[in-house]
Amino acid sequence: MTATIDLNADLGEEVTDDAALLAVVTSANVACGYHAGSVAIMRAVCEEAARRGVSVGAQVSYDDRPHFGRVAVDVAHDVLRDQVADQVGTLADLAEAAGTRVSYLKPHGALYHRTMDDPDQADAVLAGSGRLPVLGMPGVLLEAAAAAGRGVLGEGFPDRGYGADGRLLPRDRPGALVEDRADVAARAVELARTGLDSVCVHGDSPGSVEAARACRRALRRAGFELRGLADA
Repeated sequence: MTATIDLNADLGEEVTDDAALLAVVTSANVACGYHAGSVAIMRAVCEEAARRGVSVGAQVSYDDRPHFGRVAVDVAHDVLRDQVADQVGTLADLAEAAGTRVSYLKPHGALYHRTMDDPDQADAVLAGSGRLPVLGMPGVLLEAAAAAGRGVLGEGFPDRGYGADGRLLPRDRPGALVEDRADVAARAVELARTGLDSVCVHGDSPGSVEAARACRRALRRAGFELRGLADA
């Protein structure tokens, strides 16, 4: 049986070439307006994703556009729950109108890392997102999702450095960003071979389109079939 892998990227953040990335990736984590994006941008990404058969995921965030969602915020459980529900609901309506659907949830930035350790915020994210499968790295959020019978999808980051604890290095640490395209592609194959469901190329990184293309080529050469998370 041919091994399968998803290639995902963050889209709709107003910092990259969404159309070019949608020609390469198999799943799109769409910014839902709280850290970046707008209704018009979400609509455009969903329409192009539907046209190309790319899976759509809700990339939910803290309400923090000034810091691009990369600063942890202490938000009351019910407030965060409602903010997540608002983001997912907005994207779901736009996706449906475009002829597709929201197939999974992925927190962005500081919320992604906070929910790996914070049970209260992880619960709020789950409570606000219905029954969507959750994409992420090992931690509290995925454990809680699995315990609730939700789908759990593991991912890795070929364009980011990891610490000894298995977590991503903070962006201001040496080695946090892997910028050589060949290295990123080789790391994508290594991660895929560990049994992950998806590898992610950061859409806001310099040269993200070229890096995603290199990853796709390397994965296919390694014998992987690329398949979106809607089909996982």
